[in-house]
Amino acid sequence: MESAPSESDIIRVTSKTSTNVTINIAFGSISEVAIQIKNLAPASRYVCITDTTMRKIAGDRLRESFTQQGLKFDMKEIPPGEASKSRTMKEEIEDWMFSLPCGRDTCMIALGGGVVGDLTGFVAATYMRGVPFIQIPTTLLAMVDSSIGGKTGIDTPAGKNLLGAFHHPKLIFMDTQLLSTLPQREFCNGMAEIIKTAAIRDAELFDYLENNCDKILERDPELLHHIIRTTAKIKAEVVSIDEKEGGIRSILNWGHTIGHAIEALMTPTLLHGECVAIGMVLEAKLSHKIGELKSVTIVGRIARCIQSFNLPIRLPKNLEIDDLLRKMALDKKNANQRIRCTIVRSIGDTIEHPVPIEPQSFWDIISPKTTVTPAKVSGNIIVPGSKSISNRVLPMCSLAQGTCRISGLLNADDTQVMLEALRQLGIQLEWEDHGETLVVKGSGNSMKIPEKPIYLSNAGTAARFMTTLMTLVTDSKNDSQNKVVLTGSARMKERPISDLVDTLRSNGCQIEYVEKEGYFPLGFPGGAGLPGGNMELEATLSSQYVSSILLSAPYAKSQVDLKLKGEVVSLPFIQMTTRLMSAFGIDVKSDRPDHYEVPLGVYKNPPQFSVECDASSASYPLAMAAITGGTVTVLNIGSDSVQGDAQFYTVMEMMGCTAQQTKTSTTVTGPSDGVLKAVSVDMSSMTDTFMTVCAVAAVAHGTTRIFNIANQRVKECNRIAAMVTELGKLGVTCRELEDGLEIDGISGEISRLRSAAPSTHTSSFTRFIEPDPKCLWEEILPESPHSAHPK
Repeated sequence: MESAPSESDIIRVTSKTSTNVTINIAFGSISEVAIQIKNLAPASRYVCITDTTMRKIAGDRLRESFTQQGLKFDMKEIPPGEASKSRTMKEEIEDWMFSLPCGRDTCMIALGGGVVGDLTGFVAATYMRGVPFIQIPTTLLAMVDSSIGGKTGIDTPAGKNLLGAFHHPKLIFMDTQLLSTLPQREFCNGMAEIIKTAAIRDAELFDYLENNCDKILERDPELLHHIIRTTAKIKAEVVSIDEKEGGIRSILNWGHTIGHAIEALMTPTLLHGECVAIGMVLEAKLSHKIGELKSVTIVGRIARCIQSFNLPIRLPKNLEIDDLLRKMALDKKNANQRIRCTIVRSIGDTIEHPVPIEPQSFWDIISPKTTVTPAKVSGNIIVPGSKSISNRVLPMCSLAQGTCRISGLLNADDTQVMLEALRQLGIQLEWEDHGETLVVKGSGNSMKIPEKPIYLSNAGTAARFMTTLMTLVTDSKNDSQNKVVLTGSARMKERPISDLVDTLRSNGCQIEYVEKEGYFPLGFPGGAGLPGGNMELEATLSSQYVSSILLSAPYAKSQVDLKLKGEVVSLPFIQMTTRLMSAFGIDVKSDRPDHYEVPLGVYKNPPQFSVECDASSASYPLAMAAITGGTVTVLNIGSDSVQGDAQFYTVMEMMGCTAQQTKTSTTVTGPSDGVLKAVSVDMSSMTDTFMTVCAVAAVAHGTTRIFNIANQRVKECNRIAAMVTELGKLGVTCRELEDGLEIDGISGEISRLRSAAPSTHTSSFTRFIEPDPKCLWEEILPESPHSAHPK
């Protein structure tokens, strides 16, 4: 005989505002649901509404459950999809119920996702002035969101859910086994609402999501039950406090003010959860902009969590802000013709009532445009962590023995790509200190062959470092069909990798070009490893090829003796790699810049590692001081840095600035007479800052020549061509050279500049125009612009 679920599998929350509403949520098998329903909602007839897809999956089992209990049961199928949530379909269901006939002692059952639940609930709310109904949600989104709270409704041509009623189900019954047939995109669609709930109400749940992403995506039954139960309980408790959405219940709409507007414009291209995911990131930025979310790192943490569940975080390019604002103006939270938005203060802490927001604030977070007000820029600043160091430390920690806690890790797309790749290889990564510290459990060079290709987007550093690392991923079965594949975006497939691959192949590594010779994607049949010994590498194109081999060399089969051919570019980045390897217990011997001996060994993880700030990012505020005549101190970059770009201040000195560097800080003051001088400078030792020098050179007196940077043409874009193009839009004359470029400065005559909308070129060059928002200014002292300084 079937039995009801145990009390431990039932959530009961009694409304604090209504004496006759109890939210009952039960977990179990759909084959056992009838006994639960007849106890909570006795009726002479049970009618089930489902769609044609779910009828095939679970309809027969549900019918059998009622038949075994001797209960009268009828079922109606409707077409799947949002189009069924209509007045026409509501009338069709009502007419069918009249024909059975169904009286007021009928109980309705919704078997399906949000569309079926909303539609069935609205019919139940109005049929003969209201009959009881049961929710059996079959999608993750419906389980954690639409089935709980009593909201029912249908769509009209004027908008979604504009006709409806509050009508609580007698029971919400969840069979998580039904999620096994849910497509992965739909599963991630529901994860957006779980992330939302954690972010607004439960910091512990948010930590859990961050640290268990892979197992959740694999639909581990225990983890899935935990996050669904926790999320459902949170929503039920919020609804019990504010049944009709007059107060705290509005926090459940976080991400939805912008998300619903995106959904209205992008359906069916984007799913509900995907729109809300983008909305959460933008509304987190909004919370920071208006001063309620104090730590901008939380914005990055939210975005990182969302991305880890394969959800988007950026607006589609074809959306117009005016269109979004028009849709937001119809939001149900609005009052007095003002758009109101839910605001988060921190993970798990949300303002209980929606906050009125000025349209300009939405423009500021959505629009890529930045308005610069003329001012002398002075102040102290703390800059985010180094991407170069982050992407070197992560593979070393992963290969090492022991556990390392990394602080200061840069939150950026490239870092996220590296983290996801390492997760696919079986590396254990967990976040602590509310997302501020990454705990890496070293694998001791024990990595698994991933189940799918590793997608590296356009992250060049990660792609190059992973190329040699993949030779260490061995297959114990020596199955040539069981291989690792590295792939990336269309731009990644245009970036050459042959110099590195040719060296590894010559050394005996098994690497295949999957599509085009010399370019990504790459295939790595498991089993060969990295033979090591004497190796020769062409080093004129990218220092990252050198670092790629060095980082993996301790795990070769014999000691690596690496000789570099041609002129070595970006030597400071190679020196950075060897210094960091030493910090992890591997001392590389180098008697000259083109020769490196790497001993065999095992990296040893230090208990803690702090990533120093990004030197190229530090160049932006220092350049602002140079241009405006102010004084800026970057508090966390100095002579102790392992980054060659930390020497950027010396170029500013050459251009007429006063500069000073201590072990831990760098200060630049613009020239007292307001005259910046043109220079001829070899930037091979600090290539990542050449774009910042270009911006300063544009307003200097004379022609600046930057050379020895030819390798910048094969980055995420052709950076040299990008600078020539974009400065040209502003009215600055530039010429591309064989190994660099020339810039004719405007001698401080700002009237010669013209307004322009820069293109991003998928490059970092626009960062000077739009500084990284994660930079923390301790003190800003804008002054009235001095007439001697360019504005």
